[in-house]
Amino acid sequence: MPTLIVLGVLIAAYVLLVTFWTDRLWYQSVDFTQVFTTQLITRIGLFLVFGLLMAASVVVNGMVAYRVRPRYRPMSVEQQSLDRYRDAIDPVRKWVLTAAAILLAIMAGASAAGQWQTFLLWRNGGEFGQTDAQFGVDLGFFAFDYPWWRYIVSFGFAVVVLGLVVAAITHYVYGGIRLQTAGQKVSPATTAHLSVLIGLFVLLKAVAYWLDRYALVMEDNDRFTGASYTDINAVLPAKTILIFVASICAILFFVNVWQRSWTLPGIGLGLLVLSAVLLGGLWPFLVQQFQVRPSEASREQPYIERNIEATRTAYDIEDVATEEYRATTSVEEGQLAEDSATIPGIRLMDPSVIPPAFQQLQQVRGFYTFSDPLDVDRYTVAGDDGVVAEQDMVVAVREVASEGIPAEQRNWINEHTVYTHGFGVVAAYGNTRESDGSPNFAEEDIPTQGVLGDYEPRIYFGENSPSYSIVGAPEGTDDVEYDIPEDPDTGQERRNTYDGDGGVPIGSFWNRMLYATRFQEANFLLSDRINDESRLLYDRNPRERVEKVAPWLTVDANPFPAVVDGRVVWILDGYTTLNSLPYSQRVSLSEATSDSRTARPALAAQPDDFINYVRNSVKATVDAYDGTVTLYAWDEDDPVLQAWMNAFPDSVQPRSEIPTPLMDHLRYPEDLFKLQRNMLEQYHVTDPSTFYGGQDRWVVPADPSSNVDVKQPPYYQTIQLPGAEQPMYSLTTTYTPRGRPNLAAFMAVNADTRSEEYGQLQILRLPSNTQIDGPGQVANDFESNADVAQELTLLRSGDAETQLGNLLTLPVGGGLLYVQPVYVARATGEAAYPLLRRVLVQFGDSIGFDDTLQGALDQIFEGDAGAPTDEPPVTEEPPPTDEETPPTDEETPPATETPTTPPAEQPADLTAALEAIRVAWQEARDAQATGDWAAYGAALERLDAAIAAAEALTGGEGAGGATPGE
Repeated sequence: MPTLIVLGVLIAAYVLLVTFWTDRLWYQSVDFTQVFTTQLITRIGLFLVFGLLMAASVVVNGMVAYRVRPRYRPMSVEQQSLDRYRDAIDPVRKWVLTAAAILLAIMAGASAAGQWQTFLLWRNGGEFGQTDAQFGVDLGFFAFDYPWWRYIVSFGFAVVVLGLVVAAITHYVYGGIRLQTAGQKVSPATTAHLSVLIGLFVLLKAVAYWLDRYALVMEDNDRFTGASYTDINAVLPAKTILIFVASICAILFFVNVWQRSWTLPGIGLGLLVLSAVLLGGLWPFLVQQFQVRPSEASREQPYIERNIEATRTAYDIEDVATEEYRATTSVEEGQLAEDSATIPGIRLMDPSVIPPAFQQLQQVRGFYTFSDPLDVDRYTVAGDDGVVAEQDMVVAVREVASEGIPAEQRNWINEHTVYTHGFGVVAAYGNTRESDGSPNFAEEDIPTQGVLGDYEPRIYFGENSPSYSIVGAPEGTDDVEYDIPEDPDTGQERRNTYDGDGGVPIGSFWNRMLYATRFQEANFLLSDRINDESRLLYDRNPRERVEKVAPWLTVDANPFPAVVDGRVVWILDGYTTLNSLPYSQRVSLSEATSDSRTARPALAAQPDDFINYVRNSVKATVDAYDGTVTLYAWDEDDPVLQAWMNAFPDSVQPRSEIPTPLMDHLRYPEDLFKLQRNMLEQYHVTDPSTFYGGQDRWVVPADPSSNVDVKQPPYYQTIQLPGAEQPMYSLTTTYTPRGRPNLAAFMAVNADTRSEEYGQLQILRLPSNTQIDGPGQVANDFESNADVAQELTLLRSGDAETQLGNLLTLPVGGGLLYVQPVYVARATGEAAYPLLRRVLVQFGDSIGFDDTLQGALDQIFEGDAGAPTDEPPVTEEPPPTDEETPPTDEETPPATETPTTPPAEQPADLTAALEAIRVAWQEARDAQATGDWAAYGAALERLDAAIAAAEALTGGEGAGGATPGE
C-alpha cells in the first residue's frame, strides 16, 4: 500500500508538472508569459492563504475541543457506548484531524483559487466616476469591491461552520456534550468554546445583512433588475434593523464565554430568527400586497426609471438616434434614383448558403475546407471601369482538414507532419455573380490570384486547423509539408518547410517527453520527423488563442480573416463584462446573441453566463502564419479594461498602435450588436409608464429562411440611410411589434471604424398607422404570389431544389425594400452546390421576380427603378452534376489539348441548330471532366452562339423546348 501511494503521488505530480510546464512553454511562444505567471501566482497565493485558514480552523477547533474535554465523565449508557469510539480514535486522533484538515484545506483552496479574477479586479479596480441612484456610492464599489467582499463573507461562514462541526463532534465524543445523560448537558468549557463559534457566525450574519443592502439594487424581481418599491421601503429598513439585532445577539454569545449560560444567547438568537421572519419576510409581503399592488405603476415608476437609465448606460444604448420614418408603399418610375449608392451594393451572395459553392469550386483538393457560414469583409479594389471603390466581399480561408485526407493515407505522419496548413484566401464579390449563378471570385485558386495583392498565403492557424502539427526542419533537408498541388515553375507538386516563429520548440528530449505525455502519443519520442528545429503548433483556433492570452475577455463568436499588409490575420472582438452593476438589466449572453446562424443553447443559461454590463474594449488579431496574438485597447475609457490592464501590464497595446491597413478592416462586432438589439426590444422605451404597461415592446422577427423558430441574424451591408450624406458600412436588423408580424422599426449601426460616427445606433421607427409587412409576411407573400409560385415550382422540378438566401431589408425609395436571392441546387449528389438563379424583391404590395436584381426592381418600379445594379448578364444553365464539377482528388488529370473545332457556322435549319447545340454541350462536358478550362470556355461560347441561332430560327421562342441534353 505505501508503494502504491507513493507511485500514485509521483504520477499525479508528473501530470501536474506536464500541464504546468507545457502551458508555460505555450505562453512563452506567444510572448504572454506574464499572463501565465500572474495567474499562477495569484491562484497559488489564494490556494495557500485560504487553504491554510480552513486547515487552521479545523485543527485549532479540534485541538481546543480535545484540550478542554472533561477529565471525569458521569457514568451512563451513552458514555459507555462512546468509550469504544474513544478507544478506537485516540491512537490515530492526530492523523484523523490532520487528514480532515488537509482535505478541507484543498477544497477551500481550490474554491479560492477559482476566484482569481474577482481578486484581481478588487486589487486593481478603480472608480467609474458615476454613483448609483440609491446609496450614492461609486459604481466601482459594485463592479470591483462588492463581489470580493461577498466571497470573503461566504468563505468566513464556511470556516466557522466547519470549525463548529469539528468542535461539536469532538466535544460529543469526549464527553463535553452529553445529550442522554442526566444533569448538565454541556460542560462549561464546551459552552465557552461553542459560544465563541456561534457568536462569530452571528457576527458574520450581521456583515452579510450589511452587504445584502447593496445586493438589493442588483437582484432581479418580476419586472426588472434592481430594487423595487418594496425593497427600498420594507426590505432595506428590515436589513438595517437586522444588522443591529444580529450584532447584539453576537455580543450575547461572546459574553457567554464568561457567563456560561445558554439563556440570554438563546433569547437573542430566538429574537434574531423572529425578526428575520417578521421583518425580512412578513413585512415586505404586507407592503407588496396592500401598498404596492393596488397602485403598482405609480409606486414602481421611479425605480423603473432607474432601471431604464442604468440599462441604457451599461449596454451603451443611451445615445440611440430614433426618428420617425413615414414609409410609403406606393411605387413610381425612377423611385430609387436617390439611392444609387445603396442599390449596387445589395449583397446577393449569402454567406450562409454559398459555402458548398466555395467548397466545390475552390476546394481544389479533398482535404481543404472552408468555414460555414462564410464571413463578410470589404476591400478597396479597382472595378472593370478602372474606378477604385470599396467592395463588400464574402471571404474565407482555405484551411486543411484532417478528415478530408483519404482513408488509406491517414496516419500520424501525414496528419501531423505533412498536411499541416491551408493555402490562400478565397473572396467573392457580394453583389455580383457569374453568368451561371456561381460566385464571382475576386481572389481564387492555388496559387492565389486576384485583386488582394501579394500576401503570405499559408494558413497554419485557423478555425479548422488540425489539433496539432509538427513543422520545421534544418536547412538542407527535404521539404515534407504539402504546400500546393502544382508549382507554376515546375508543374509538379510543391512541398514546403515552415520558417516562422510560431509554435513551441520541441527539439529537446525533455520537451518531446512532455508533449508525448500531454498528447498521449509515443511518436513524439520515436519518430524521425522530429528534429532539432521542430516546432509544435497547437491551440490553433484564433478564438481559443485570444481567450487563453486574455482569460478576462469574452470573445466574439465570429472571428473573420483579412489580408492586412501582406499577411492573413484573424480579427476578433473582445468584451469586458460585469454582472454586478446596480439597476442594470441582467440577461443571458448566449441567449441574447443566438440566432439562425448560431446554435441555440441546449441547456438553461448558467449563472456565469449572465451579464448586465458590456463594452467592446479590445480588438484582437491572430496571425494565420505564425499565430502571433496582438491585443489593442479599443475603449480606453472603460474602467473594467483599465483594471485588467493594471493587473496584466503590457499585455494590451494602446489604440494608437493600430496600423492603418488593419483599421480598414475593423468593424462593429456582431455579438455586441445582437446584445444591444435584444435590450432595445424593451429599452427603446424611456417612459416608465409605457415601459410598465408593455404595450410598446418589440421583438426581433424569426428568420423566414430557416425551418425552425429562431431569430433573424443581423446583416452587414453598405447602405445610405435616409438623410445621410453618404453610404456607410452598417450592421442592420429589423423589429416587429410583440405578437404582431408587421414591421415596427429598422435599426442600423455605423460599423465603419474609420468613421467619426462609428458605433452610432440609428432606429427608423415606422408609424403605427401604416402597414409595412414584416419579414415573415414578405416571405409568405413571395410563396403565395401566383407568378412567383409558378416560377419556384419550375425551379424545384426534377432533381433540383431551391434555397432562399438572406432576406435583406433596406430603407430606400421613401419606403422599405425587401431583397431575397433564390438559389437552385441538385437535391442529391456530393458535388451539388447552389447557384443564384432568381432574385425576389418587394416594395409595398408590389413583388418583382427576375433573373437579376435589376430586372426585379424594374418590374416593381414601372420598368425603371432609377438606380443601376451594375450586374452582368445571366446565362441559363442546368444545375451542376457530379460529372460537371472540377476534380478534387489527389492527382490532377493531365490537361488535354484544346479542341481546334472552328466556331459554329450559322445553321441553315432548326435540325442543324439543335445538332450544333448538342455538339457544343457535349464538348463542354468533356472539357470540364478533364479539367481543361480553356476548352470549356470555348465550348460555352460555341454553345451560346448555337442557342442564339436556334432562337433566331424559331422567331425568338426558343428551340422548340429542346435542351442541350436532347
